[in-house]
Amino acid sequence: MTAVAAVRVPQRAFALDLRAVKIVVQRDLIRTLQDRTRFVAALVQPLLFLFVLGSGLGSLTRGATGSLDLKTFMFPGILATSTLFTAMFSAVSIVWDREFGFLREMLIAPVRRSSIILGKALGGATVATTQGILVLALAPFVHVPLTVGLGLTLLAEVFLLSFTLTALGLAIVSRIRQVQTVMGLMQVLLLPLSFLSGALYPLSNLPTWLSIVVRLNPLTYAVHPVRTAVFNHLQVSDSVRALLNPPITWNGWIVPTWLQLALVASIGLSLMAVAVRQFQQVE
Repeated sequence: MTAVAAVRVPQRAFALDLRAVKIVVQRDLIRTLQDRTRFVAALVQPLLFLFVLGSGLGSLTRGATGSLDLKTFMFPGILATSTLFTAMFSAVSIVWDREFGFLREMLIAPVRRSSIILGKALGGATVATTQGILVLALAPFVHVPLTVGLGLTLLAEVFLLSFTLTALGLAIVSRIRQVQTVMGLMQVLLLPLSFLSGALYPLSNLPTWLSIVVRLNPLTYAVHPVRTAVFNHLQVSDSVRALLNPPITWNGWIVPTWLQLALVASIGLSLMAVAVRQFQQVE
């Protein structure tokens, strides 16, 4: 009679959950680093916006922006939104994993499913922030005085935005089974989020309807702190600063930067909770 070997399944523990988070993050980083073409392609859109669109429209807006180059104004918004597609599409890998069976292997692991979602969110945020570093390197070419303090501030804000965007993607794709469906849904969602965030235009003198929509867009409260951090290091007049980087107000009350970032963080954590709840029902 053939002996049957006993299989010992370890009990769930906090250490195992941390290890699961680490492994999922490492897997996303390895997959990204192996695809070098992805990093090159990620620079195409920022380069087009900054040096083609910025230079082309600069002749039309030179009088409106005063002594400030239009490319300098556009840089913070492009830095923030450059992570949009990367962060959101990092969540699409969940659908790929489901189609190819790898997701089932992760689900039977003796770890909480929330640790898998957290690892995906941190992995997507890290990849998107790494892409942000490439865009940040363009700062000297658009007359942004990049310092160590400014660079760390911008990367921290970009990481927070990327985490929230990845959480949004995970909340959407946790129950979707086909890549074609999620790709079309992402495209419909990403463009309005980007164009209605104030990334490419100032928030002053907007039509009433557009001003309301922009303030309802959560992405606005991530783009504005990035632009404020850059403008704090620019030598511009008060009139130009008030025109191109006006404060966000709610019924006349100026929303402080820390509250904007806290709002983005709370939205990210809420979306994480939604994604975890959706993921708990995946079979």
